[in-house]
Amino acid sequence: MEHVFFCTGHELKIPNIVKSEGLYLYDEQGKGYIDLESGVWCTSLGHNNAEVNRIIKNQIDSLMHAGFCYSNEILEKSAKSILEIAGFNNGKSVFLCSGSEAIEISRQMAKHLTEKNISLTLHDSYLGAYSSIIDRSRNWYLLNWEQCKTCPDKEKCDLSCEVLQKIPKNISEFIFEPGSSSGFVRFPPNALISNIVKIVRDNGGKIVVNEVTTGIGRTGKWFGYQHYDIDPDFIAVGKGIGNGYPVSITLINELTARQLELKPFHYSQSHQNDPLGASIVYGVTQYIEDNNLISKAESNGLLLQKHLESLVDNEIILEVRGRGLMFVVDIKNEKITDTIYKDLIEKGYIVGNRGSSIRIDPPLTISKTEIDLFIAVLRETISRFK
Repeated sequence: MEHVFFCTGHELKIPNIVKSEGLYLYDEQGKGYIDLESGVWCTSLGHNNAEVNRIIKNQIDSLMHAGFCYSNEILEKSAKSILEIAGFNNGKSVFLCSGSEAIEISRQMAKHLTEKNISLTLHDSYLGAYSSIIDRSRNWYLLNWEQCKTCPDKEKCDLSCEVLQKIPKNISEFIFEPGSSSGFVRFPPNALISNIVKIVRDNGGKIVVNEVTTGIGRTGKWFGYQHYDIDPDFIAVGKGIGNGYPVSITLINELTARQLELKPFHYSQSHQNDPLGASIVYGVTQYIEDNNLISKAESNGLLLQKHLESLVDNEIILEVRGRGLMFVVDIKNEKITDTIYKDLIEKGYIVGNRGSSIRIDPPLTISKTEIDLFIAVLRETISRFK
């Protein structure tokens, strides 16, 4: 690949996949791999899903791209469906192209409505690729919750907490990433998040949940924030909602949608509210519902968690963190992690390499048999270091 510029920071290990189906990828030599990262957390229903492919083909034959003065009824059908799933009845949605964009437009809307200029997020959150959310040197307040992890009162956290007392009053929005923590899978205490939300709301700010990685069943619920007792104003959805196609959505609750009607907001880009993306969103959500994949993600996640925790020995495997089908396994050091990562690829298993951790985020369609087979291979791979 001499003429392709790769700048993700990840090494290309398998340059030519020629076939895919479900969890499985095949290279030009016919070697098979099980993708336990779902691409880049995106193929929530597995690669080359026949039902999603059918929807794509049907929509292409009708209308793929819309202009500013014409559209297609799939937009309303898809928007109504995903809003009902989110509990945002009578809300509105914007179909976009990436999770980063869904977060960015949420920020812009929040600032437009509140007329405040400070964004709040947790110190270890990842909010996308845009410079406006990477550079946090100005107009950001980063709440460092490290001490909250070991706080003896973390589940009884009250508003007198020193961490909470430092939050500025002029917060336009709190952007909450419910469990990814830049891919390292950490779950902030419920009471802490509830109190942050109360402080921001009491001062006129908005609540944005970043569900790009934690949404669409990944945590065993439709959205990761549903593990917390909060009601957001905006939900940014990406990755798994397109099953590999670049579509995202910003969901807006009814109250905020009405505010935007009274105080009009302008945002325009060429592929906003495209029918093809909307049709895929509708197809993905219907497939998940028809196949009961949310509850399967929860039950299979508990099985995978039990297996992974059985590997913890405090020598090589130090800790396992997870929820639903989203896991990180902390390993003794980066050298061992890299060796395990490469050995797993050689044996036909793709996981995420996160320095001294490996990340496991399989499609929601993974079976108990596939989980058992992977654990057996992982256990055998780890044993060589003992």
